[in-house]
Amino acid sequence: MSARRAVVVGGGIAGLATAALLARDEWDVTVLEARDELGGRAGSWERDGFRFDTGPSWYLMPEVFDHFFRLLGTTADRELELVPLDPAYRVYSDPTTRLPPLDVRSGRANAAALFESVEPGAGARLGSYLDSAADAYDLAVTRFLYDTYETTSGLRDPALLRRVPRLAPLLTRSLARHVESRFADPRLRQILEYPAVFLGGSPYGVPSLYHLMSHLDLDEHVLYPRGGFTEVVRAVARLAEASGVRVETGSRVTRILTEAGRATGVELAGGRRIVADLVVSGADLHATETTLLPRELQTYPESWWRSRTPSPGALLLMLGVEGALPQLAHHTLLFAREWRGNFRDIFGRHRRIPDPASLYVCRPSATDAGVAPPGHENLFVLVPVPADPGLGRGGVDGRGDAAVEAAADRVIAQLSAWCGIADLADRIVVRRTVAPGDFAADLGAWRGNALGLAHTLGQSAMFRPRNASRRVEGLAYVGASTLPGIGLPMCLISAELVVKRLRGDRTPGPLPETVRV
Repeated sequence: MSARRAVVVGGGIAGLATAALLARDEWDVTVLEARDELGGRAGSWERDGFRFDTGPSWYLMPEVFDHFFRLLGTTADRELELVPLDPAYRVYSDPTTRLPPLDVRSGRANAAALFESVEPGAGARLGSYLDSAADAYDLAVTRFLYDTYETTSGLRDPALLRRVPRLAPLLTRSLARHVESRFADPRLRQILEYPAVFLGGSPYGVPSLYHLMSHLDLDEHVLYPRGGFTEVVRAVARLAEASGVRVETGSRVTRILTEAGRATGVELAGGRRIVADLVVSGADLHATETTLLPRELQTYPESWWRSRTPSPGALLLMLGVEGALPQLAHHTLLFAREWRGNFRDIFGRHRRIPDPASLYVCRPSATDAGVAPPGHENLFVLVPVPADPGLGRGGVDGRGDAAVEAAADRVIAQLSAWCGIADLADRIVVRRTVAPGDFAADLGAWRGNALGLAHTLGQSAMFRPRNASRRVEGLAYVGASTLPGIGLPMCLISAELVVKRLRGDRTPGPLPETVRV
């Protein structure tokens, strides 16, 4: 009997993870990536001895990575060199506040001591906050994230129903309201509210259930995979290919082939066709639905997307800098005084690039000498901006659209002023910008968003797009806009959900790890 054949569209982390898991289940798998490199949003760019991650840079939810690698018969420690970060991150406030930077160190005792030093009584309140965050995180992992929602049995579990009185308020109030009823100092509020951005939303729009994110950076440790996040992509690709997966780059899929309501393969640019029993799309969900399928076979047509909320777009700066930058930790956050106004600029009716912006800076050269030439530093800067390709495209050496480069100049000036790096602009020897227009053109991202569908209440858990088409049998979806959501760990889980469906596993938890290592 011949092996079942699967085609995976897209060589991002979700597509590669799905391919690896399918191959372990004895599928014959081909991955087709339109670009010349793998990784998708988790890509890499090199120039003049600098190597930049172009996407994810926070290694959180380590147990999800551990579980995934064990499903493939190995471990995260075997495949990656993981380095704990201390401090986990540094926070700068608007200089008009005259407040010193804060170093946030992971671990309950460290976090409580920091909060208490800023606001008397906040340390004890943080303890109960993190107890609740840990409980919510456990609930998410054991009940929500690994559920395909093919049935409601997981939601009707008596153990879950007993927690409804505690759960309901977390779903009906915003993260900002949850935090601000407990803490008064604006810096502490910002530390607890900023994780909403990692979920593609605003603290004023995501439900307070997502305070669980603070369990990850304050209770647990923030790690860094030496070599950067491209090493995570390489590890998954390596394991997939070792299991027999064929990976083809430069292979753009233009159509999903169907017959009698069933996926039968794909057609590539140039007319080549590949026959398959299963098609898995890890491409942008909007692009998959609206460009690869005819209207009558779309589960999520254009009309569906009109009422949905994208994550923010992003203005990215990749800067190679001469000399040392001790003012910056591996992870540094700059928080604007006009906090609510920043989010209104991004998500409100009159959208614009915030100025000054709340932004994130990664300095991997603080931990990893291999990402920059000797005597230089590597900076990756992310500025949340509206999801709007009309904001323009970036470029190398200032050759992006004028508005994008002007915004990048303002960000560099802000970094210089807020962090005390007076000559920063003069020390930049490599510069590249990326903007929402690039996300739309290069990744097919809906409205140029940077992360996927935002985690609003109506776009989370059972309300998020499922991992299988309702109109086309044998067509599955993975990635940041499907279950369970945004981020590398979520993409690994989305791959597992495809396999769970194929196996007929409707339990709410992760797959059993049959191989122990």
